[in-house]
Amino acid sequence: MFTGIVTDIGEIVSFKPVAQGQLHRLRIACSYDQTTIADGASIASNGVCLTVVASGVAGDKTWYDVDAAAETLALTTAKRWKLGTRLNLERALKIGDELGGHIVAGHADGIATIVSREDLPDMARFELSTTRELARFIATKGSITLDGVSLTVNTVKDVTFSVLIIPHTLDVTTIGGWKAGTEVNIEVDLMARYAARLTEMTV
Repeated sequence: MFTGIVTDIGEIVSFKPVAQGQLHRLRIACSYDQTTIADGASIASNGVCLTVVASGVAGDKTWYDVDAAAETLALTTAKRWKLGTRLNLERALKIGDELGGHIVAGHADGIATIVSREDLPDMARFELSTTRELARFIATKGSITLDGVSLTVNTVKDVTFSVLIIPHTLDVTTIGGWKAGTEVNIEVDLMARYAARLTEMTV
């Protein structure tokens, strides 16, 4: 489990498609202490929970290897990742950690596309669109995870919604580089999903 509070920005430094392109072995460079990364650990990368299969140190950077499997490649932006792609990273929660964002599973539900970007004094406003299936779980003032970042929904209209990003978030995540046409991973609020399921079962 995660909270959507990004703790580092990683970069893909090695990229190897295997299993006839159905699996991508990625090496991600980061600033985490390598001694704290165990094989089998979960690290969310742009909102996608990936399992560490190896780690080490090269120069002044820690690296770790993960595999992005067929389902991840089909449902998320991982299919477009390449050498040099920068990723929002978050380590898995430990008992006693502060829940600074909201409860995030790291299981991206799909993709949202940036419709527009408006740069405001000290902030940026993004309008995004997603599928109707996912849009039904998005509500004004509700929580949403975009590329691994916990955000509050500002407005909603049909399949489009907007978020306002504060300067700190623009500085410490990859959101500063978003523009119209950018695709991002989206994870809807787990509470909204369960509420919808309860409604379906009691009708």
